[in-house]
Amino acid sequence: MSVAPMMDWTDRHCRHLHRLLSRHTLLYTEMVTTGALLHGDVPRHLRFGEAEHPVALQLGGSEPADLAQAARLGAQWGYDEINLNCGCPSERVQRGAFGACLMNEPHLVADCVKAMRDMVDIPVTVKHRIGIDQGEDYGFVRDFVGTVADAGCTVFIVHARNAWLKGLSPKENREIPPLRYDVAARLKADFPYLTIAINGGFQTDAAVQEQLAHVDGVMVGREAYHNPWWLARWDELFFGAAPGLLTREQVEEDMVAYMEREAVEHGTHWYAIARHMLGLRHGLPGARRWRQVWSDHRLKTLPARDVMTLARTRPPTT
Repeated sequence: MSVAPMMDWTDRHCRHLHRLLSRHTLLYTEMVTTGALLHGDVPRHLRFGEAEHPVALQLGGSEPADLAQAARLGAQWGYDEINLNCGCPSERVQRGAFGACLMNEPHLVADCVKAMRDMVDIPVTVKHRIGIDQGEDYGFVRDFVGTVADAGCTVFIVHARNAWLKGLSPKENREIPPLRYDVAARLKADFPYLTIAINGGFQTDAAVQEQLAHVDGVMVGREAYHNPWWLARWDELFFGAAPGLLTREQVEEDMVAYMEREAVEHGTHWYAIARHMLGLRHGLPGARRWRQVWSDHRLKTLPARDVMTLARTRPPTT
């Protein structure tokens, strides 16, 4: 099980929350471009907490030499895996000639993978789509995986939708192209020696279990963010861990303690962290009011612990 890399969502604060809920789930960073690492603020992009392990760094880029240097930085900072983004369809990413458009250049992706593998000792993996635009030829994704595997990549995370490079926004690209889970199962059948994980649209334990009968892993994106408490069952269901005694209240208290440490060590305001846990009480009575308190900008001047007290106080009855 893993949580997908999601821009503006899976920062280190979000990953801290997810790690409180599951000890074994593999976590991914937001995509970090090679330019941001080679010419920008490396600590800002790569800093993470020791408790986040296992955690993977997702890179965006298309120049083998640049990706190799960025991978080297990721390894030096202690990441457990380097993942190459071959699935993002946004116009900004296309202008940089990486993301999903790289699927049209499998030999370049193979060169990128080889350059990174030559630079680091940790796994180098690839996340990709099943096709580009309206093309549904299975041979396209099969040949992509086969070419990249020949360069030494053994783990592929398959977002089971096509990427439409024109006419759809990134949000629409996550919803409109139809899900075709059978493509990932077919890849696993054709490449049994590879690790194939599937991503796209998962919201229930049953849906995950169904796919694990055909592939090696499942990556969950938006549902893990909007309903993070789901992760609290994963260690027991999917990793064979003993049943946990974790409560939402304990997670909230641990997050407040984290907010207090972040304020002292890095000057991070609790409000920037709290946004990631707004789904913690998803589906429970009083969740809406609890969420409103934690997201109320008028309370920014209060300490996080006082905000937690307010959030837990039932509104007066009339």
